Amino acid sequence: MSDEGVVIYSADWCGDCRRAKSWLLSNAVPFTEIDVDRDAAARARAAELAGGRRNIPVVVLPGGAVLVEPSDTDLAGALTG
Repeated sequence: MSDEGVVIYSADWCGDCRRAKSWLLSNAVPFTEIDVDRDAAARARAAELAGGRRNIPVVVLPGGAVLVEPSDTDLAGALTG
């Protein structure tokens, strides 16, 4: 989606989303959050990016790689490796 920064498709009620956003914040990784609860098109885009899966968070990395429901270890490997 963007070569400039991290984009996270998430929802307020999602514990994995809160954890991923917390990791990004605590590691000073700037990101743009897109709330899939408030935007049906964003929800559809997140599912498309996730290969049809409806799991969140969907994290789009600089360069376009996609992580679905990443652990903190996954995020660290992708963003600090």
